[in-house]
Amino acid sequence: DTLNATQSLKDGETIVSANGRFNHQQVPGNLVQTNTSQNCSNGFITEAPFGVQSSNTSRPLRNPSATLLDSGNLVVKDENESNDPENFLWQSFDYPCDTLLEGTKLGRNLVTGLDRCLSSWKTPDDPSPGNFTYRFDIGGFPELVLRDSSVIRFRPGPWNGIRFSGTPELKPNKFFTVSVVINEKEVYDTYVLHDSSVLSRMVLTHDGLWERQTWTDGTQSWRVFVTVQMDPCDSYAQCGAYGSSNGTDLKCGCLKGFVPKSQNVRDTDNRSHDCVRRTPLKCKSDGFLKYSNVKLPDSRQSWFNYSMNLDECKNLCARNCSCTAYSNLDIRNGGSGCMLWFVDLIDIQQFSANGQDLYVRMVASELGMKFSFLLNPMSLRSCLMIA
Repeated sequence: DTLNATQSLKDGETIVSANGRFNHQQVPGNLVQTNTSQNCSNGFITEAPFGVQSSNTSRPLRNPSATLLDSGNLVVKDENESNDPENFLWQSFDYPCDTLLEGTKLGRNLVTGLDRCLSSWKTPDDPSPGNFTYRFDIGGFPELVLRDSSVIRFRPGPWNGIRFSGTPELKPNKFFTVSVVINEKEVYDTYVLHDSSVLSRMVLTHDGLWERQTWTDGTQSWRVFVTVQMDPCDSYAQCGAYGSSNGTDLKCGCLKGFVPKSQNVRDTDNRSHDCVRRTPLKCKSDGFLKYSNVKLPDSRQSWFNYSMNLDECKNLCARNCSCTAYSNLDIRNGGSGCMLWFVDLIDIQQFSANGQDLYVRMVASELGMKFSFLLNPMSLRSCLMIA
């Protein structure tokens, strides 16, 4: 499982982790690990015979060795040092390429600036950088964002303590537990497997899908366990500003109090179409309308505070005429924390269950409306009005 400074790995040769779970094979060109796509952090090992190049450290190596750990992490350290991560000069888990293994952190070290992002392969058989990346954006409340080059294609929604708000299917289960850490030093997503006999990974595929795959011994291949993007409603901003996509019938509708901006929208048109307020806000007399079981809007330009309760959150939003919506950050134990939006609300979905409560600023005259259904006479696209 280890190479020291006097050894080299020839093309086609492998090193195998101590428990036999993982092996690493040398490929032509002496390239062991690389990740260079879409501004992801770079890190690599070359052997000629054994040498190290790494941009994130300047600590000298006295007796360098490379070890493939039982976790699948290939690490470089001084030969006599323990497998404590503090001793690693370099580790492949910091440069995950297209695959997230158990224990790998997908996210950012806010102290060192290391960005552990994912980049897809070009094709299923070509590991050169593809078009897709998946990483945390940290402008407002941190969110994972999947991009096709520079175009946003998908986001799972902000983490609410149990799941990402746009992934209602992510429930406590016997197979794995997902967790997200957000503090002043780090922002990352990781997972732990409950059964050590199961080998599972998360992969950003060459065509931009975020999949959980499990290893099948019988076929000696990876099998798709679940694809996170479940339907067309998961496409980013499918319904435009103040629109909501319904996963049941895959149609777009405007939030209550909003109407289609364009009067010539067709159901067959797949472009995003914004909704606009039917009645302008009044500020001081405005109220808030509660939407339940939704995917929270894009929060990358939001403001957040973990110590506030929901009433404090509401009052803070009400006092600022630019505040468009508010919500709890964490839904555990009755809810806690505060998130405020000051921009148009984008990329909302309506779920039948396991969504989140969102409170949208609304002019007072819209708050007393009873259930009705508004159909744009110029369009087959409808807006569901919910009291």
